[in-house]
Amino acid sequence: MKAMILSGAGLSAPSGLKTFRDSDGLWEEYDVMEVCSIKGFSRNPKKVLDFYDARRAQLKDVEPNYAHRVIAQTKDKYRDDVFIITQNVDDLLERAGCKNVIHLHGFLREIYCMNCGYVMDIGYDSIEGKICQKCKSAKVRHNIVMFGESAPQYRVLYELLQKTDLFISIGTSGEVLPIWQFATQCKRSIINAINCDENILKYFDKVYRDDIVTCVDDIRADIDNFL
Repeated sequence: MKAMILSGAGLSAPSGLKTFRDSDGLWEEYDVMEVCSIKGFSRNPKKVLDFYDARRAQLKDVEPNYAHRVIAQTKDKYRDDVFIITQNVDDLLERAGCKNVIHLHGFLREIYCMNCGYVMDIGYDSIEGKICQKCKSAKVRHNIVMFGESAPQYRVLYELLQKTDLFISIGTSGEVLPIWQFATQCKRSIINAINCDENILKYFDKVYRDDIVTCVDDIRADIDNFL
């Protein structure tokens, strides 16, 4: 038996990270489509790179919360029987000790070379002045999937769903991914339903409405009982 934990912004929100969908499409006074879309990047690349520099600096100052640690412990306990997939670009799961996290939308600490495709981890540093370690090109950008780009890791998500018996959705609104369909594909399903469309909930076997830090121990017990 296999379980999948798919997480979204609601997992990291208790650590103090704002979500893309806060404040009516604005993120700290930025229009999301200006700084998170391929069109916005084409129009003003410096604005976008500065935006992600600020997000990287913000990430340095926050810590994994209790839910990150419980997920890490669950992954460590079950290893290959639990798949950890996240829509988040932060490193809080990794800093909590979680192994083999699949980031669907990229990883904030990484930049990649637009010339040769080489990926580099710059930690929480600014991208300013960075060059590709492989080809020495200065054409580097954030390693985040923007609106208007394909997300290569989606293929991995759908492959693993074919092996999943228990699907768990944590802290995602369901606006980007069809989590209700994922629930119907699996034998059992659980959702942590903060900021989630009420119409989605009927497709899940169990619904937790509290924030994830409050209910994560119950979800851990559900996984233990299932596996």
